Amino acid sequence: MNFFETIKNLALTIFHSVYHILWGDLITVPLPGGSSLGLSLLILILIPSGIYFTLRTRFLPFRMFPEMVKLTVETKDASQKGAISGLQTLFLSTATRVGMGNLVGVVAAISAGGAGAVFWMWVIALLGSSTAFTEATLAQLYKEKDPLYGGYRGGPAYYIHHFFLSGKEKSAAGRRHSVIAVLFALSGLICWCGISQVIGNSVSSAFENAFSIPPIYTTAILVIIAAVIVLRKNATVKVLDIMVPVMAVCYFVITLFIIVKNAGQLPAIFQRIFMEAFGLRPAVAGGIGAVIMNGAKRGLFSNEAGSGSAPCAAAAADVSHPAKEGLLQALGVFIDTLVICSCSAMIMLLAPAELTDGLAGMDLLQTAMEYHMGEFGVVFIAAILWLFSFSTFIGILFYARSNVAYLFGDNWLSQTLYKVLALVMLFIGGLAAYTFVWDLGDIGVGLMTVFNMIVLIPLAPKAMEALRDYEGKNQTI
Repeated sequence: MNFFETIKNLALTIFHSVYHILWGDLITVPLPGGSSLGLSLLILILIPSGIYFTLRTRFLPFRMFPEMVKLTVETKDASQKGAISGLQTLFLSTATRVGMGNLVGVVAAISAGGAGAVFWMWVIALLGSSTAFTEATLAQLYKEKDPLYGGYRGGPAYYIHHFFLSGKEKSAAGRRHSVIAVLFALSGLICWCGISQVIGNSVSSAFENAFSIPPIYTTAILVIIAAVIVLRKNATVKVLDIMVPVMAVCYFVITLFIIVKNAGQLPAIFQRIFMEAFGLRPAVAGGIGAVIMNGAKRGLFSNEAGSGSAPCAAAAADVSHPAKEGLLQALGVFIDTLVICSCSAMIMLLAPAELTDGLAGMDLLQTAMEYHMGEFGVVFIAAILWLFSFSTFIGILFYARSNVAYLFGDNWLSQTLYKVLALVMLFIGGLAAYTFVWDLGDIGVGLMTVFNMIVLIPLAPKAMEALRDYEGKNQTI
């Protein structure tokens, strides 16, 4: 074995070890009936944290939901040149949350964990909403002016930097770097490159299945359109302002039509969801442990609360109070899981089980849609997947801005080089599927979560103080 082969094997060993630590079952809890509950490091971090933030915010997802909705109709424009409004950042973060995971990921969770996994996805969304509020509010509190794009920038790298450094160094503009902040930023950039390849492969595969279009053509068109948008200075937000409402509303309306058409089945579907959620009927191999963990993992991965991704957008908002942005991002978790993920679940659960047995991933979802809507259903899923995936790609490159700036300073060269790298990854992913890349994305988001949560709890009192101040100024809440 030569030197390079040794290095390669060592790197793969480290890679798989890190993956297992983040996503593998570190603790196994025995359950009644011979089942067990495997708990990964991320589950052990995010669920207790979600409970903690929910208690500290006095059950914010429930008592302040009307306020979240009310904030979406505020039409105040950003006051700073180049800045974006709170509603625009909601569209931006929703674009990245609503992606492949909301379609095939939900189907995979139900396939492995049964219908009960849907219930645990809902629970995780309610807990994640409070976490999303906390990190988005902190992103607002520690944001900085962006000399390149205009407006503001920030996110976990910036509030982590502030937490660990003192005095003049607390300004990330003329700083020496914080190690944890650097690790977060690098993890994010690695994760988003991995996701770029996954997006390319998902879109090309869906179009090949629906229209028999060779991947090279789909991929080339996707990359060209993406390049036109992301290589322009501020086209990202303008595109997402149009795309996100259109794709979310279309998906919701089609699902609502399917639900109404099959209204007679709804009582049985909800009964199945709740019974399987608590193991009151045989669900799947692995029992209630598989049900809970598949729902929890999918919910955590889909809504991104705690990973530190959405705060990169939240920091860019020009809002009159930091807590407003926190509430808008909390609403984004509801939109992602309680609306979009639930739509995917209903499409699948309302299709006959004998029709979907043995199928997985996109094939399963397209088969279910074909049952509900005929050939139009297959075409619709391919089109909506393109919109979901494309908007995710545009959104993650917006996230990357602040992290590239933190690592390499304020210059167009580093910004452009990372965009070109992401476009190359998008192209490569469209031509071939690499399992390694999926795992790389999982490791990236896992490491982001760990580094983000190191300071999120110590800094949480700042976000709670902002919430109390906001409520004090809005006695009608």
